[in-house]
Amino acid sequence: MRHLKRTAKLGRTGEHRNAMLSNMVCSLIIHKRITTTLAKAKAARSVAEKIVTLGKKGTLHARRLASAHLHTHGPTVRLSKDAQKKWRAQSDVIRILFEDIAPAFKERNGGYTRIIRMEQRPGDAAQKAILEWVDFVATDPEVAEAAPAEEAKPESK
Repeated sequence: MRHLKRTAKLGRTGEHRNAMLSNMVCSLIIHKRITTTLAKAKAARSVAEKIVTLGKKGTLHARRLASAHLHTHGPTVRLSKDAQKKWRAQSDVIRILFEDIAPAFKERNGGYTRIIRMEQRPGDAAQKAILEWVDFVATDPEVAEAAPAEEAKPESK
């Protein structure tokens, strides 16, 4: 019987699932918004909420726990130059979390993310969703550069 087992398996082994969820949270921290399936978004939401709570504590211990959970510690093997660039970009995740994201949620007690449902994926009809931070404001480059519209002047007769 599967009583009191709340973990969504997502059709993967435990190690694969944990690695996938930590990668998704790293992408969420870097890009502020990710598109995935609804089940994966719900699973990643709980991990992201716990990581932000660690970020709000701001202690060295919390920083080390977050780094261990997100697998951002140093590489154990020699990496190629491309892999080194990718690793360095991912190593900034902890800095972004503790310096940018966590202070923004200092006054909020939980509920740091939102899930927005999207259309179904055409290939397998899986429900897609957007996982993003609550205070995230999507800015379209074209909309951000557009000048504000002038007010219409009343015509005099």
